[in-house]
Formats: sequence, structure tokens, C-alpha cells
Amino acid sequence: MGTEQYHEPPAELSAETRTFARMCTNLTEEAEAIGWYEQRISLEPDPVARAIMENSLGEEFKHFCMELEYLFRATPKWGQIARGILFQEGDIVDNGEAAEEAADSDPTGTAESGQTTPLGSSDGSLGIGSLKGTAS
Repeated sequence: MGTEQYHEPPAELSAETRTFARMCTNLTEEAEAIGWYEQRISLEPDPVARAIMENSLGEEFKHFCMELEYLFRATPKWGQIARGILFQEGDIVDNGEAAEEAADSDPTGTAESGQTTPLGSSDGSLGIGSLKGTAS
């Protein structure tokens, strides 16, 4: 079993922390795949092959977003900061600074998200709700 995603002894980490590490690794791998597909697509002269690669790229976008959403739900403060940056008008860096400041003033990260149950809560729930039917 690979353990390169761990920086501490895996046996000493909680199941929730190991899941979190796996999801972070998945997110990294999806980002790498997106970069690889973009490079291949930019050079592929065959339109059918390029169309297949573009279809595959869409799958990578979907997987990346699903994993990112899981991580946001599992880490309310991260999700709160992301909501202050993503899909916002204005300067990205300014939005990031404001989002971080707002999250720092709410250490639970729950003020904006309505999230009340962090990952690995005592009730055994991941506290993320259903991932089905959440498209807006």
C-alpha cells in the first residue's frame, strides 16, 4: 500500500485524516491529468482523437470539482475561504485576503456555510450530507 501521501506514520493517523489525505492526493492527480490532457489536446492534429481527449478532459474537470467539494465540506474553514474567492468579481488576491480574514474571525468556519458538523464528528457522520442532487 502506497503511503507517499502521508507525512506522519499512517497507523497513528485517524481514519478521517487518512481519508482526507487520500482525497487530497486524488485532487492532485486530477489536476495533473487536466494539465496532461490540455497539453495533448493542444498538439493533437487528428480531430477524432482530439474530441475523445476533450471528452476525457471533461471527466477530469468533474472529478476534480467533486473532490474539491468533498474537501470543502470536510473542512468548513477551507470551504468558507473558497466561497469568498471563487466565482467572485474583483481582485482575486483582495478577495482571498478578505475571505481569510473573515474565516479567521470565525474559527469554526461555519458562519457562512451553515456547516455545523466537522469531519470525523463524534456521531460518526462525516457531516457533509448527500453529494447527490446538489447541482445548482
